[in-house]
Amino acid sequence: MHTHETLIRVRYAETDRMGFLHHAQFFVYFEQARTELLRQSGLSYREIEDAGHFLVVIDIRCQFKRPAFYDDLLSVRTTVERITHVKIVHRYEVYRDNVLLAVGHSTLACVDRNGRPQPLPPQLRIQP
Repeated sequence: MHTHETLIRVRYAETDRMGFLHHAQFFVYFEQARTELLRQSGLSYREIEDAGHFLVVIDIRCQFKRPAFYDDLLSVRTTVERITHVKIVHRYEVYRDNVLLAVGHSTLACVDRNGRPQPLPPQLRIQP
């Protein structure tokens, strides 16, 4: 569960008028990659949510190094950097042909159905 690589092809609708991948799309790719990392470990967000645990983004950042373009095949490397009692911190690295395009981080907190913090379920508390 610690590191996973997800391949994503940039779709035309995700680009701006200049042909660049729109910056906001990186956050969507981070979510997709984070979901695949979880799936690799044999879990799904649906199962976690059905059990009453909700993972909400409380911090997200991205540092852009180089642009991506329509039809680029990107590799998003997602790593679990840190796990606390109620939070998970992920690191993202986005590559095209082994060239680093962006580095991001997100922090997710576990809350109950009413939005109150709660401990992460045991299956998510695996330390990196």
